[in-house]
Amino acid sequence: MRVHGVLESPRWALRAFALLFASLLCLVPWADTAAAHGSIVNPGARAYSCHERWGGDHMNPAMQQEDPMCWQAWQDNPNAMWNWNGLYRNGVGGNFRSAIPDGQLCSGGNAESGRYRSMDAVGPWKTTKIGNNFTMSLYDQASHGADFFQVYVTKQGFNPATQQLTWGSLELVKTTGRYAPAQNISFDVSAPGRTGNHVVFTIWQASHMDQSYYLCSDVTF
Repeated sequence: MRVHGVLESPRWALRAFALLFASLLCLVPWADTAAAHGSIVNPGARAYSCHERWGGDHMNPAMQQEDPMCWQAWQDNPNAMWNWNGLYRNGVGGNFRSAIPDGQLCSGGNAESGRYRSMDAVGPWKTTKIGNNFTMSLYDQASHGADFFQVYVTKQGFNPATQQLTWGSLELVKTTGRYAPAQNISFDVSAPGRTGNHVVFTIWQASHMDQSYYLCSDVTF
């Protein structure tokens, strides 16, 4: 029996090491898409903002009380936050309303895959304070450029803490022209007649291929 025990112990050690390695692997941020794409960083889109506030401390239980919407997002799929600049669709061909159903705008219609579905959650997302005339800023690590940006803002009376975001709840307030490839792109937007909490929904049509990004920024006018 002692011989059996000696022979078996290395096997158990290897199994334990494999389980430990697999557990640690789940905590490693995946950088495949995060290394190649972009997002609205001011006013920050949801995944970007959650990563900015908690990326260095995402296991902190205080997040549940201090930032409950980011907490549910980190719990649901931390890779969505590590890949905060990978929320896109390929081959939509400009048919955004057909490709992105109501209730899935903030996940870019990716809710079924599960990766970004937490971005569609209704609740008290932390907001950025802005004026009715404000500047949108994109960080594009890969310098894709843009065919255009479309910026929508929720209509006055919409409550993002209790209502699902739909196309009907939005008003198109800005369509830009083309932008040459650059890591940082900014443009001005005007959304008059709004007060309180709103959602700014931005579609970024990248120039390098038919690749469109769908980005929800929570704001207070």
